[in-house]
Amino acid sequence: MPDLAPSATRIGHVHRKVADLDRAIAFYGDVLGFSMTQRYGAQAAFLSAGGYHHHIGLNTWESAGATPPPPGHTGLYHTAFLYPDRASLADVLRRVLAAGIAIDGAADHGVSEAIYLRDPDLNGVELYVDRPAADWPRDAQGRLAMVNRRFDLQALLDAHPAAQSI
Repeated sequence: MPDLAPSATRIGHVHRKVADLDRAIAFYGDVLGFSMTQRYGAQAAFLSAGGYHHHIGLNTWESAGATPPPPGHTGLYHTAFLYPDRASLADVLRRVLAAGIAIDGAADHGVSEAIYLRDPDLNGVELYVDRPAADWPRDAQGRLAMVNRRFDLQALLDAHPAAQSI
């Protein structure tokens, strides 16, 4: 199948239905580090990194007070947030741990290193950093050969100590 989408095509944002807007803003803002760009009262908010109009939309239009969908049903598996480097990934991991958020798993995929968790509405979240494309594992025919190895989170934290405040 040919690539019909231009190579510069990216996923621009994800928009989530949430049960509690303030709780979701606290997770995506205070823990993951996204900044609010706009809020519509108690019904919706938009957050971003780096001044973009929004990477994350949150709303309660159809979901205020709702429960998460039951396991075993269709839906979004997870949303993955790509951090620019390992130090940034270590920083967000520290905030996740400080907030008492459980880690579902962590994996070295050869092309990336990833941490998996859930937001307050139990949506899957992946926090990851890519390796340079030249370092991606490939098979004898040159095709990607991703793996699923253990990712040592303590080693990540040790390699990138928290910045000391003055």
